[in-house]
Amino acid sequence: MRKGKSMTLIVNGERIEDSVIQQEAERLRPDYERVFADQSHEEREAQLLDWSRENVIERVLINQEAKKYNFQVPEDKIQSALAEVKKQYAGEEQSSKEPQDIDDERIKEDIELQMKVERMLEDVCKDMSEPSDGAIREYYEENKEQFRSPEQVRVAHIVKYMNWQADEENAYNAIKEAHDELKNGVAFETVVDRYTDCADSGGDLGFVTRGQTVEEFEDIVFNLSVGEVSDVFRTRFGFHIAKLYDRKPAVLRSLEEVKDEIVKAVGEQMRSKAVDEFVDKLKSKAGIEET
Repeated sequence: MRKGKSMTLIVNGERIEDSVIQQEAERLRPDYERVFADQSHEEREAQLLDWSRENVIERVLINQEAKKYNFQVPEDKIQSALAEVKKQYAGEEQSSKEPQDIDDERIKEDIELQMKVERMLEDVCKDMSEPSDGAIREYYEENKEQFRSPEQVRVAHIVKYMNWQADEENAYNAIKEAHDELKNGVAFETVVDRYTDCADSGGDLGFVTRGQTVEEFEDIVFNLSVGEVSDVFRTRFGFHIAKLYDRKPAVLRSLEEVKDEIVKAVGEQMRSKAVDEFVDKLKSKAGIEET
């Protein structure tokens, strides 16, 4: 972290100790270092602290404005939220076996302030219009890959697990018997019922996409033809024989299909912009000093 003299911020007369900025930096650090891994250590630290400082200033300004906001939080909502917080504390205390002090009044103040912040920011965005057709289409054109449905295959399998009840040799011998029956013309669906350790729905896994199952399973099933039955193959779970029933190629969903998703995403962007402009106005009028 920063070397040398610590810095104290004064925001509209409210004193913010350097430790608050340091805490914000530690909160941001994991994601920040992953995204900006190509920067030097010194560059990352300097920018991380700058961003942490700005975050703290913005949070303080929003809280200051919310305290002046003409909105009375209903007492029953505060009490309900307090009960949830105390329930969470009780669970943490039980897990840690260490007593935790709970200052009800301080927590109620924090809850009330947070509710005022939420209501204030809702009002900031209340007059925001719905995304236009042009904005929706523009978002769609710029983010088409986001709306591409991946390739899917519908597959069923016969599986013999390897675990404390079945060692590798026994599992393999059992799956080989099943494979021999298949080679002799017995229907896959009949063999499943007699041999598999996962007989639900005849071993049918439904439609799956890459990433839903283990890689060694997908390497086999995504390379089968419709109606084809695999040879015996092994994964980390045991031995398998798979049958491919259907395949759906990757397709780009139409604008109409994804319109609701886009309206939500563009709406979030518009709300974020409205809040940013609101905060910028607060900053432009604020008295901010470093000591």
